[in-house]
Amino acid sequence: MARGKALLSHHPLVLRWDLDKTYLKSDFHTLRGLVTIPFEKPEDKVAVPGVVPLIRHLRRVAQEQKRPVRVYFISASPPQIARAIKEKLALDGIEYDGITFKNQLQNIMRGRFRNLREQVGYKLTQLLRQRPQEPVEAQEILFGDDWESDPVIYSLYADILGGRVRSEELPEILSAIGVDPELIETAVELAAAVPKADAVERIYINLERRTPPALFQPFGARMVPTFNYFQTACCLYQDGHLDLAGVEAVAKALLEEAAYQPRRLCNSLADIERRGHLHQAVRAEIERCLARAGLLVASRRPLPERLIGWLRERVTGKRQAPRVVLPHPLHEPVIDYRALVVAWKRRHEETEASA
Repeated sequence: MARGKALLSHHPLVLRWDLDKTYLKSDFHTLRGLVTIPFEKPEDKVAVPGVVPLIRHLRRVAQEQKRPVRVYFISASPPQIARAIKEKLALDGIEYDGITFKNQLQNIMRGRFRNLREQVGYKLTQLLRQRPQEPVEAQEILFGDDWESDPVIYSLYADILGGRVRSEELPEILSAIGVDPELIETAVELAAAVPKADAVERIYINLERRTPPALFQPFGARMVPTFNYFQTACCLYQDGHLDLAGVEAVAKALLEEAAYQPRRLCNSLADIERRGHLHQAVRAEIERCLARAGLLVASRRPLPERLIGWLRERVTGKRQAPRVVLPHPLHEPVIDYRALVVAWKRRHEETEASA
């Protein structure tokens, strides 16, 4: 059974996925990669381990909760590869409700070569265009990666919807990133018109590039950087969007597709708890489930909290209230995007220079 507040909501659930480096292992960051992508066959494209069962089980659990669910993909790849991508999704058995590609040919024809790799303006405007198609009460979970600027894009999108970033603030923020002036103008218009609602529940960033998780702290607890989709699945279970069968399916996929060992799953579970994204009781519950399934060996842990509480009562004579496990608060501190984008751009340029 799934946990958390999702059980209390029948609001539509929107799952927005970046395609490259988040669903597919794409090489779009080099010119060579951009050239070869259109010639890849569907069967040549490789999904990130664990992502396929994760999406399938997210849809299943939402449907079992009688909750409308929609899945969208957004890609930095050109529309010329749309057929191959759609065939790959069909091979994987992924149901989706929409997919967007970047018109790279148009950028080339207009001589806007810097826009070939610029993602912030493109993705932000696409997200703002698509949001009015959903009911105002629809809740969203966003999935991206650490290769480009998904953390900045998704956070800006979430805070525009939530009314924490005003449309008149966008020109300064987007100019600092280097977004094309035409796209800035479009983003401002879309941001002013989009219905306001605190709609983005979580942002998951796949650390495909192994960016240190501490660098994401300025984005707040809404953003969860994960080293694999098993960690993502555990957090989604905590929030009530997945059940233990879904977590188990993702764990099996990592063992089979990514040569994970049970000890590595244990380490992943311990890491996501240590970083504060997973409650101790939820970790123990998942650990017991996977141990019963033979997917990992339960770790030797300190005395259970229940036993510690019983001993404390015997010593002090005072009865403690039971511990309640709740998801992380979703009320985020105001992000200083002016300072954040400068620091993020500098780190990105340093990474590119050292690559």
